[in-house]
Amino acid sequence: MAEPTPEAWRALDAYLSDTLVGHDPDLEAAIETQEDAGLPAIEVAPLNGKFLHLLARISGARRVLEIGTLGGYSTIWLARALPEGGRVVSIEAEPYNAGIARANLQRAGVDDRVEIREGRASDVLPTLAGEEPFDLVFIDADKESNTIYLDWAARLGHPGTIVVVDNIGRSGEVADPHSTNRQVVGTQRGLEMLGTDPRFDATALQTLDRKGWDGVALAIVTDAAH
Repeated sequence: MAEPTPEAWRALDAYLSDTLVGHDPDLEAAIETQEDAGLPAIEVAPLNGKFLHLLARISGARRVLEIGTLGGYSTIWLARALPEGGRVVSIEAEPYNAGIARANLQRAGVDDRVEIREGRASDVLPTLAGEEPFDLVFIDADKESNTIYLDWAARLGHPGTIVVVDNIGRSGEVADPHSTNRQVVGTQRGLEMLGTDPRFDATALQTLDRKGWDGVALAIVTDAAH
């Protein structure tokens, strides 16, 4: 049996991606455009993108909130999962990134079902209060603010809303109670909130893929949210 070395898990990730995701010109073009524009390669891996896509389809989500657009790669996956009349609201702090994302969404033919709102998520989220609740929330932005984003996910969702938090493994450092890394500490506070706040019922999985050792948290908003 192969040892779980970086080479081995990347080979497995490539096999699973080729077998279950395949090649998609629009998604691959989105990554290429993002790289050419100098954006960091921190988008979700293809298998994770399809995971989000399937979650949205399984749940029957019509309204999706994404916190952290980057180049729009995960946004495309989510938008493709929506039924007729569905909508993704994606928040991006950097106008430059938002411009790249809009071009990628247009190329993929999903720009008509996505609205990118520019600004810091902590400033934009309160403006969404009073709108129709979201059925799925994907959190993939600065980790230091995870508790703020989770609080708003509960406020802007409804009982049954799915919440996904990316990058919760931090190469294993999230298990270190003495870490002083702000991203790690922010991730820890978010996980602790998911474990203790009665508005959520949650679990998490560590992952090994082309991005390395990380993880994802999955939660549902409970009746206690309202």
